[in-house]
Amino acid sequence: MIAAGKFITFEGGEGSGKSTQLRLLADSLRAAGREVVTTREPGGSPGAEDIRALLVQGEVARWDGLTEALLHSAARRDHLVRTVWPALSRGAWVLSDRFADSTQAYQGYGHGLPLDTIAALTGIATGGFRPDLTLILDLPAADGLRRANGRGGAEDRYERMGTAFHERLRQGFLSIARAEPGRCVVIDASRPIADVQAAVQAAIHARLTAEPGR
Repeated sequence: MIAAGKFITFEGGEGSGKSTQLRLLADSLRAAGREVVTTREPGGSPGAEDIRALLVQGEVARWDGLTEALLHSAARRDHLVRTVWPALSRGAWVLSDRFADSTQAYQGYGHGLPLDTIAALTGIATGGFRPDLTLILDLPAADGLRRANGRGGAEDRYERMGTAFHERLRQGFLSIARAEPGRCVVIDASRPIADVQAAVQAAIHARLTAEPGR
């Protein structure tokens, strides 16, 4: 598949503001004349949304790390086939709230699943496809959990896994960024929303070599 569009992923811990920043970027790109598809993982296609419910609801110990990784990988494959790749092929910019880095962070650094196992599953699901740019919104785990706990709702399984788990996630995302500086940009998410969005826009301009919409 030849992708004519751009695939941008937002990563980070719970409560880091990914959804807000994704929406603001999407608004900016649309105002500049781009076709934009906003999506999420797990989810983003009918089949993947069904799998999402299995992962983000229910008891904390519902699945072990390997089962979670397998479920995420199945959802990711359907998401790519049904949503991401068709949108990119027609020139759309696709903005996703999470992608494969979250599996590495949550199931790898968080649950301790071997990283080579996750890499193998990711390779099978994606065929080596990777984002054009990954924006990692970073803030202390305890701060993110305080924000997330104020949202309410049934999708709180990961939020209930404890601060130590979430601090491992944070360190995992930072490790991913250090390993792939050409793809990843770390953004301080503790700042006001407008300041974070300015950093997002700066990263788009610097890394994708054009202002949004050009």
